[in-house]
Amino acid sequence: MLLYKFYMKNILISILLLFLFSCTKDIKKPEHYKLIFVETSDVHGAIFDYDFINDRNTAGSLSKVQSYVSELREMNNVILMDNGDILQGQPIVYYYNYENVSGMHICSKVMNYMQYDIATIGNHDIEAGHAVYDKLKNEFNFPWLAANAVKKSDGTPYFDPYKIIIKDGVRIAVLGLITPGIPDWLPEELWSGIEFEDMVISASKWVPIIMEKENPDLLIGLFHSGYDYTYGNVNYDTYKNKNASRIVAEQVPGFDVVFVGHDHFTWNEKIKNINGDEVLVLGPTGSARQIVTANVDMKLNAEGKYEKIITGNVVDMSAFKADSLFDVEFKNEFKEVKEYVSKEVGIFENSVNTHKALYGPSEFMDLIHQIQLEISNADISFAAPLSFNSVIEKGPVYVRDMFKLYRFENFLYTMNLTGEEIDKYLEFSYASWFNTMTTENDHLLIFKSDKNGNPEYSEKYSSYSLVNNYYNFDVASGIKYIVDITKPVNEKITILSLSDNNVFYTDSTYTVAINSYRGNGGGGHLTTGVGLKTEDLLERRINSTDKDLRYYMMKWIEEKGSINPEFKNEWSVYPTDWWLKAKLKDEKLLNN
Repeated sequence: MLLYKFYMKNILISILLLFLFSCTKDIKKPEHYKLIFVETSDVHGAIFDYDFINDRNTAGSLSKVQSYVSELREMNNVILMDNGDILQGQPIVYYYNYENVSGMHICSKVMNYMQYDIATIGNHDIEAGHAVYDKLKNEFNFPWLAANAVKKSDGTPYFDPYKIIIKDGVRIAVLGLITPGIPDWLPEELWSGIEFEDMVISASKWVPIIMEKENPDLLIGLFHSGYDYTYGNVNYDTYKNKNASRIVAEQVPGFDVVFVGHDHFTWNEKIKNINGDEVLVLGPTGSARQIVTANVDMKLNAEGKYEKIITGNVVDMSAFKADSLFDVEFKNEFKEVKEYVSKEVGIFENSVNTHKALYGPSEFMDLIHQIQLEISNADISFAAPLSFNSVIEKGPVYVRDMFKLYRFENFLYTMNLTGEEIDKYLEFSYASWFNTMTTENDHLLIFKSDKNGNPEYSEKYSSYSLVNNYYNFDVASGIKYIVDITKPVNEKITILSLSDNNVFYTDSTYTVAINSYRGNGGGGHLTTGVGLKTEDLLERRINSTDKDLRYYMMKWIEEKGSINPEFKNEWSVYPTDWWLKAKLKDEKLLNN
């Protein structure tokens, strides 16, 4: 009898839910409806109107976004969305990721307070590790999307694939996708049990399901992936293209608006999909300096379908004041983290500047190598500058300075590489970095060129641009070598010896200290450059730190107390006079 009552109760509940669902589908739609979608993306911990790293106010923050959105909500129907990469960047998120883990995460508190409707997870959110993003997934009052992040066990989505939002009878479907490049950048420990599908394949699977099952009036894409599909020297048809947002918008019909992120560029473009329908593509820069909005004006036609006029806007947050109620709500969290970053770690006897590392040997890179080699006890170290222009001044060094010294939460690996592989690694790095100079008047660095072959100036970004990213310009320590800028690609490097003047053998195996991004194939140094298969990388790994490298750098400096960063003079550029002349010329361009 009890079993019978249990079954009857569940049957009645199911019938009621079906009835309620059918009712919501039959709610009379408004003949004319307007709403505004607001997207933040790549916030990178810019929660307060304060830069915890540089001890100054910021151009953008979620506090400023709150001011804007609060004002917007007074007169409009607003859907607030985030497009990922909020859990890395400013020390406040680092602190709540790894230091203060007992209570609710600051991002959960803030985003719930701001009443976000929906979000997509980003690669730097995955970088925080299962313990962090699994916790937030439960703490958020809104769904966290990623249709193409699926469980290896059964192929079902690890996060929510999509969400239906109903506003006054209008049915809005939001499909979330994440860049599939995560296995190339992050150690598997951080994404264990998850597989990242090709974005076009995943969207092609889910859009028909959404259309048939949900019959939405609007279909929105919220993709943590960039717009430029050629990034990384790939093409439109590349499988698992890491920046496939535009490709999805074009190849998978049905989207009204596609919101992008990940690339930190501003996008407000109207493109056509394969059916000839117009799709608006929007994306903001990072650190909450901008938000983008899609303004949707919908009118029912004679067939009962909405005809839509959709326009996009880019809104600069520097024009807004931080929300005073927001700042009061989270004043204790702000104070706690400000005290944390203000703790002294040690003393630097000389200043270091990351920008110098773009042009040749530098004290900054030699310091990174020294720390990596002492932590790992490896023979050789590889590293690149992770900030374009950060300075740690002579004098006391604080926790905040550790985020200038090392920008990302990478682990430190120790791997086995042969001498020949080390040579190939360096050839690959310098091929993407230093030009092959034919005269002393050529450029040292490889700039993007205009139609006349001169460095291309971007009005949009007010700067000259390099073809490749500075964070892939790896240099080595533990060996002495020359870079000949007159030689062609794959012939620039001559390794003279180990740093202790012992012979360097191409057929010997050496232990190499390398960060986890590079050790998992990021940048292509070990795969394209050396020729290792992705599955070989794990076999080459001897060990890994159990915490991020920044943590160990901080402990290293605390133990030393006083640090004197200085040149090791382990590598040089030849011919010297050409290098110095070209270096001076290119410095002027990049510092313009």
